[in-house]
Amino acid sequence: MTLWGGRFSSKLNDRAWDLNSSLLVDQRLTLQDIEGSRAWAGAIHQVGILSDKEHSSICVGLAAIREEFTAGRFSFAPSDEDIHTAIERRLTELIGEAAGKLHTGRSRNDQVATDFRLWMLEAIPALTTTMSDLQSALVEQAELAGETLMPGYTHLQRAQPILLAHWWLSHYWPLQRDQERLQDLTKRVSVLPLGSGALAGVPFDIDRLALAKSLGFAEVSQNSIDVVSDRDFAAEYLFCTTMIGIHLSKLAEQVILFTTAEFGLLELSDAYATGSSLMPQKKNPDVFELTRGKAGTLIGLLTGLLAVLKGLPSTYDKDLQEDKAPVFQATDTLHAILPVLAGALRTIKVKPVRLRNAIDSTMLATDLADYLVNKGVPFREAHAMAGQVIREAGDNSLEEISLEVYQKIGPFDEDVFQVFDPRMSVQKKNSIGGTSPQSVKYQIQRIKGE
Repeated sequence: MTLWGGRFSSKLNDRAWDLNSSLLVDQRLTLQDIEGSRAWAGAIHQVGILSDKEHSSICVGLAAIREEFTAGRFSFAPSDEDIHTAIERRLTELIGEAAGKLHTGRSRNDQVATDFRLWMLEAIPALTTTMSDLQSALVEQAELAGETLMPGYTHLQRAQPILLAHWWLSHYWPLQRDQERLQDLTKRVSVLPLGSGALAGVPFDIDRLALAKSLGFAEVSQNSIDVVSDRDFAAEYLFCTTMIGIHLSKLAEQVILFTTAEFGLLELSDAYATGSSLMPQKKNPDVFELTRGKAGTLIGLLTGLLAVLKGLPSTYDKDLQEDKAPVFQATDTLHAILPVLAGALRTIKVKPVRLRNAIDSTMLATDLADYLVNKGVPFREAHAMAGQVIREAGDNSLEEISLEVYQKIGPFDEDVFQVFDPRMSVQKKNSIGGTSPQSVKYQIQRIKGE
C-alpha cells in the first residue's frame, strides 16, 4: 500500500522503489510518528472530521501499534515505503477503513518534520546527560589532583607551571559551552510543523496552538512553506555534535601525548588500552585515537548535510530524505564515545613526580620578568633582561647562575632565587580563571553550584 499511487498506471520500478524507500532510516521515528498521529487524530476530531467512535478506534489502534513496536513484535511489510506508510498500513489492518481518515489534511511533509523534531527534543536531553557524566569525571580528576603541579604548554612547548587540576578543568568548560549550545538549540527545535500540510496549510479549522501543546512544542510555525523544508535545526544539531567531537578530540590528543614514554605524565588503565598483535610491550591508547578519528566523521556528517541543503528550492524536496541518517549517526557516535571516555578518565593514573620533574627553571622566565616589573622596570625591558638571563644560562638551570651575573644584566637582588619556586609561581596566578589553588577551588565550587 502506497500513500500516493492513485494517479499512476503502473508500479514503481523495483530499484527505484529501493532508492526511494526510507524505512531503514526513519523507522527510528516510530514512536514519534505514533505520538504525532495520536495528536493529529485529536485535532481533526475536534473539527468534526472524525466521529467519536472513529477517534476512539484510531487511538486504540495506535496504542496497540506502540505496544507491538516496544515489545519487538511489529512486523514491517515489503510495501512499507517509510515509517508513515507502515503505521497507516498496520492501523488499517487493526481497525479498518477509519484508518484512512487519519491522514486528512496532513502531508508526509509536515508529518516527518514533526516526527524529526519530536525525536530531537528527546535526543538533546539524553545527549546532555551523557556529556554531564564525562564532565563529572573531569571534575573528579581535578579534585583528586589537589595541588599537583605540571608543565603547561603553548605551541606544544613547555611554557609555565600550572596545576594539574586546572588542566583537567580546561576540558570541562568547552563541554559546558557545548551543553549551552544544545540547550539554546532546543527552542528552535520546539516549533510545530504539523498543520502545514504539504506546503500551503490545511483547509480545516485546526487549533494548532492546542496541537502544539498536546505534543509538547513551545511554538507553532508561522509559515507553512518555510517549515516543511526547514532543516536548520538538523544542521545546527550536527554543528553542536561536531563541536563536541572536536573538543573530545582535543582532549584525546593531549591524553595520547601525555601517555607516551616521551612525556610519561599519565598512564592508561589496562581496561581502556589495547596491545599489539606483534609487539608484546605495546600499550596503545586506542580509545582516545578512535575518539580523535571520529571527530573527522562528525565533521563529514555536518558538511554532508549542508551540501544537501545548499540551493534547494522552497518547500519539500526528496533531497531532504538525507537529513536523518547523519543526525542519527552523529548521535550514536557520541553515545558510543562519551561513556567510554568517562570510564577511561576515571581510571587514568597520574604520575605526580614525573609531572613535577618536567618543570624546569626556564619555565619561570616570565616570573623573572615580573620580578623586575615589581622593581619598576618597564615590562618590555624586563622581558629583554630575562631573555639575556636565558641566553647566559645556556643549558644550565637559571638557579645556577651567580648573583653577580644577574646583577650585570639588571637590578636583581639576592631574593631573585625565590622566583624559581614553581609552587609560588602558581599561587600568584590568583585572579578569576587563573591556575592558583584558590582560583581552581573557586572553579570547582562554581561548577558544583556551591
